[in-house]
Amino acid sequence: MRAVVFDAFGAPPEVREVADPAVPAGGALIRVEATGLCRSDWHGWRGHDPGIRLPHVPGHEFAGVIERVGTGVTGWAPGDRVTVPFVCACGRCAACLAGDQQVCERQTQPGFTHWGSFAELVAIENAEVNLIRLPDTLSSPAAASLGCRFATAFRAVVTQGRVAAGEWVAVHGCGGVGLSAVMIAHAAGARVVAVDTSAGARDLARRHGADVVLDASSLPGTDAVAAAIRDLTAGGAHVSIDAVGSADTCTGSIRSLRRRGRHVQVGLLPAATGAPAVPMDLVIALELELRGSHGMAAHAYPALLGLVTSGALRPDLLVADTLDLPTAATALTTLDRPTVPGIRLADPRPAPAPAPAPAPAPAPHPPSI
Repeated sequence: MRAVVFDAFGAPPEVREVADPAVPAGGALIRVEATGLCRSDWHGWRGHDPGIRLPHVPGHEFAGVIERVGTGVTGWAPGDRVTVPFVCACGRCAACLAGDQQVCERQTQPGFTHWGSFAELVAIENAEVNLIRLPDTLSSPAAASLGCRFATAFRAVVTQGRVAAGEWVAVHGCGGVGLSAVMIAHAAGARVVAVDTSAGARDLARRHGADVVLDASSLPGTDAVAAAIRDLTAGGAHVSIDAVGSADTCTGSIRSLRRRGRHVQVGLLPAATGAPAVPMDLVIALELELRGSHGMAAHAYPALLGLVTSGALRPDLLVADTLDLPTAATALTTLDRPTVPGIRLADPRPAPAPAPAPAPAPAPHPPSI
């Protein structure tokens, strides 16, 4: 198969022909039709995830069609259209038995624990626990972000943030997961403040439900951003989401809350980037809640899919463009900085062969005499 591969952390990724992955017993092999370019993949490429072994194929957010199923798999067959949560659960540990597969004790993650979806084929384990059947009406590009960013945002807003109609939600960072959170919070009836340094990202946030947008680059630091949010919301956000993953945005998100507000951390904060200085004095004085959101278990997807198929949520509107594999390999190295606003996808399938040129028309016969 063709895949994006890197041999050293930070080395230029390139497209190569590599061996197809094996089908795990109890698992499945999926032919990838769309895969997302996510900042988490950049962290992996930079070496911020200790579980990655080289050489490596990144990619963890995808949709496609089952190519083969492993021994022991029932209820699934080649040709079924699927996505999977980026946390693939074992289904047997204490966390899984409690319904918390998103924090499985023996989880695997395509693109991190093993080769991922920047490839024509990707393998997953424990198919009956992790496969999610896609509705016929939902295209693979629209469904790809359901494997990570859109589903993570949905759980962050609805389950972890417990957002209610009329509440104020602050979203720090309007990349793919932040824009998803804006759309979902708006659909839940909340009022949304979206914060980003990119004018294009702010425009998209406004288009998809933000009531107010703030240009973080025009304010002198995270304290000023937090103060502006508290002023705009008459006391602070009820829920604030760090969708970037930096020491500054984490701290600023917490400082933007009102009394008894809820902070939800979605953006990754790997040890290599430094630990944020969490203002625990405010956490105590205002009785704040600090929560994480680490994807979503496969069994929780029906509620999300119902809203998507009804048209209440439109992840397809967040798709900015779709790249071929060589272009995606280059784009991977730029995911730590603002690029094209919205969710960028790659299509690993070979480009269709050009249609043959039509045959020239026969020359007209000369007139008879």
